[in-house]
Amino acid sequence: MLPWILALLSALLTCSLAVVYLWWIKRRRKEMQLGLQALAGMHWREFSVLVKRMLREQRGLRELNDPAEESREPSSDFLLSDGPHTWLVSCKHGLAYRIGTAAVNELGAAARLAGAKGGVLLTEGRIERDGRSAAEKQAVEVLDGPRLWPLLQPYLPPDIETRVRTSARHEALRRIAIAALGSVTLGLLVGLGLQGLHMQDAPSAAQVPTVPAVAETAPSPAPEQASTAATVEADVPAVAPPASLPAAPADARSEPNPDAATLERFQSDLARALAGKPGIASGVWLTRQTLAINRTGELEAVWPRVCEEVLHYPALRNVRIQLNARPGVDEPVRWRQCATY
Repeated sequence: MLPWILALLSALLTCSLAVVYLWWIKRRRKEMQLGLQALAGMHWREFSVLVKRMLREQRGLRELNDPAEESREPSSDFLLSDGPHTWLVSCKHGLAYRIGTAAVNELGAAARLAGAKGGVLLTEGRIERDGRSAAEKQAVEVLDGPRLWPLLQPYLPPDIETRVRTSARHEALRRIAIAALGSVTLGLLVGLGLQGLHMQDAPSAAQVPTVPAVAETAPSPAPEQASTAATVEADVPAVAPPASLPAAPADARSEPNPDAATLERFQSDLARALAGKPGIASGVWLTRQTLAINRTGELEAVWPRVCEEVLHYPALRNVRIQLNARPGVDEPVRWRQCATY
């Protein structure tokens, strides 16, 4: 369940970030782009009317030319006054304009010749870096596309403004839907990946029931160090096996060197036999040389019963025996051998 909760959270986070970016940032950029295209598509007379209205209402600049000359095609340059000062305004109507040093210097010189305090250059295009530096020296204010759009947006005809806003909104919603689908796909991939890692890390209950992971024991002692009927424990010296253990019966189990199939059968028989002993819940083979005992009784009572069954099989008498702690009891895991080589 946890991997899928993390996957859901990652999908929600990704989708939320995408919505914020696409709606609050990308949509406004698209709206500005479409708005500038709409301004560039207007007739020059309509564009100049918007510019003059904006300068009059926002900056208090009024045209010095005779306003009765309505039939005359307006010039791209016109003088505006705020009372004590005059300003030369120049419009570069179109998206293709890239305002550089030459255009700015030209407007600055024309403003000085006209006796104006400075100039204002407007365009739907862009201003280059060198043009911006020149504008500061020439007392010219440049209003390019990104700065001009928010100034002229309130004066757009209602039909154009509605069309621009609707197109930008539809484009943003389409991209948000694509982002949401991508977020769901990402969440599924994250969930599947985390689920796979979780399954790899989880122990297999079928192979190791209730047996905690343990480190490999040290290798068995060499033949010259062996002694009969000794036990090997991780934290105590070797002790002798119980004296009352019977000798192995002379039957098929007494074969000291069985083949692989017979040895596997011996191991299965031993595990079943141990499971029926008092104080022993089960016996599980972790490896070919390691037998785990899940016990419910005291160690001193369980150990002789384990060795009693193990010594019936000469081929298995020197296996390592892992004696697990009893359920709910705080005690260490023990490792012993019923017999050494």
